Amino acid sequence: MATSDIDRIWLKNYPPGVPPTVEIPPVLLTELIEASVQKWADHTAFIHYGAKWSYRRFWAESERLAAALRRDGVGPGDRVALYLPNCPLYPIALFAIWRLGAIAVQVSPLYVGQDLSRILRDAGPKALVTLEILFPNVAKVRTDYPVPVAYVARLRDYYPWYVRPFVNSVLRKRKLPTDFPTEAWVHPVSAALRSQDRVALYRGDPARTVAVYQYTGGTTGIPKAAMLTHRNLVANVTQANAWNTTRVPGAEVILATVPFFHIYGLTIALLLGLSDGGAIVMQTRPDVPELLRLIDKYQPTQFPGVPALYNAFNNQPDIAKHRIHSIKYCLSGSAPLPVEVARKFEALTGGSLVEGYGLSETSPGTHVNPLSGERRPGSIGLPLPNTDQRIVDLETGTRVLPPGEVGELSIRGPQVMLGYFGHPEETAAVLKDGWFRTGDAARVDSDGFAYIVDRKKDMVNVGGMKVYPREVEEVLFQHPAVADAAAVGVPDATHGEVIKAYVVLKPGASATAEELIAFVRERIAHYKAPRSIEFRDALPKSGVQKVLRRVLREESAAPAPPATAPGR
Repeated sequence: MATSDIDRIWLKNYPPGVPPTVEIPPVLLTELIEASVQKWADHTAFIHYGAKWSYRRFWAESERLAAALRRDGVGPGDRVALYLPNCPLYPIALFAIWRLGAIAVQVSPLYVGQDLSRILRDAGPKALVTLEILFPNVAKVRTDYPVPVAYVARLRDYYPWYVRPFVNSVLRKRKLPTDFPTEAWVHPVSAALRSQDRVALYRGDPARTVAVYQYTGGTTGIPKAAMLTHRNLVANVTQANAWNTTRVPGAEVILATVPFFHIYGLTIALLLGLSDGGAIVMQTRPDVPELLRLIDKYQPTQFPGVPALYNAFNNQPDIAKHRIHSIKYCLSGSAPLPVEVARKFEALTGGSLVEGYGLSETSPGTHVNPLSGERRPGSIGLPLPNTDQRIVDLETGTRVLPPGEVGELSIRGPQVMLGYFGHPEETAAVLKDGWFRTGDAARVDSDGFAYIVDRKKDMVNVGGMKVYPREVEEVLFQHPAVADAAAVGVPDATHGEVIKAYVVLKPGASATAEELIAFVRERIAHYKAPRSIEFRDALPKSGVQKVLRRVLREESAAPAPPATAPGR
């Protein structure tokens, strides 16, 4: 899409003060956040279950950890793995790595065994930062990849002193380690933080200095590391701040439930908050009852999340008892947001829940709905400032399609990755003439609003007719008994493929497979309706709560149980 078209789209649909293009500051992430530290030194940067870090303390501890890493030989271009859940050590270690000009390797704390060793072998980190409860997983794979040095912290150190005995008792009850490892290659983070050594900020070209190896989800094969530069991430922070016309710098409270190891949590919850002087309330795992207690106590103004989390929030039986009206807006990402989930969330909280879109390869944001302009149900919104979009044909990826036609969404902008680490052929396949091919089937209307129809790989061919699972799921979510749903294609002798749906019912609700199939057939074309429905207590999901359709497709090859609701 031409720049003039982007200008027209923005001028028509966005409120005054939100430009179609913004100036991306030519700085490293450390320089960007250093400005926040200088402006809001004594403001609270992080809150972790009652323990608080000021911007001044966070910055000082980050510098001390950087000094320790430097003594172990970490320098510009070296890789350091972060194997951590959300906790204050995450940003402390992250900025220690960046202060040295090194690269942070994002590793999910859910990874063990082959998943963990595969990423370590691929990235080749010179050091690793983790907690004592996760360290045994690292030790077990050291024969596959001998990490030269590991910096290990105790989980209890990131809780208030009066909670630490309780934390230890919980760890013992769950048979998790509480003792500090004694291996010679292990250094305690606590000792590093007592150092008074100083480390100057690394200076380099933001466009060529890689900040993060962000591994793709790996749901379709072996994960690849998207190389995101400092400019990529600074650009996405700048773009998002230009979009958010409601924010009050220095006064926002962000509930960080989405994990920092995922690019969505890293940019939208952590980096955006730090760039704006916000207080970031960290939640280690997305437990909804605990999340509501944090909302009651800290009254967050922002709550970035994923559709599954908002859906679970909506279905809490005691939701009206909680102080949820502090939430001004929420940005939903990582997976398609069902219209009914958004509608109910807004009715409950009085805040705005808007859908955005992005990928690991785009830092992540490329599109978002306006906060105070027109929002179109089911749309991922408009391109962020400085971002171009176009739809190309699904077969060749070379023919640009007109508004309304379904094809592959392609993106061009400063947030697009440098490439995949060690995979030049895969890089060349998705980056062509400055455009990134997303792999998502989409359409764009005449006003520039984009709609993700589905992943190209998830499209189902029913007798030559294309069916996208998302549209089937949208209808299922409209049924009052349905709490969660996923649709996949399964082999069929007559049609090649047909739709099968997996459904989780709300507590106390009942429905039959026949009833739900009829419900769908009344609302969309018959060939799109499920031919069978399997009821589940829960759907398989990734660490960031994306439904794993691949797992469901694999399970569908096994004999299915009778299509009746639980308890019938």
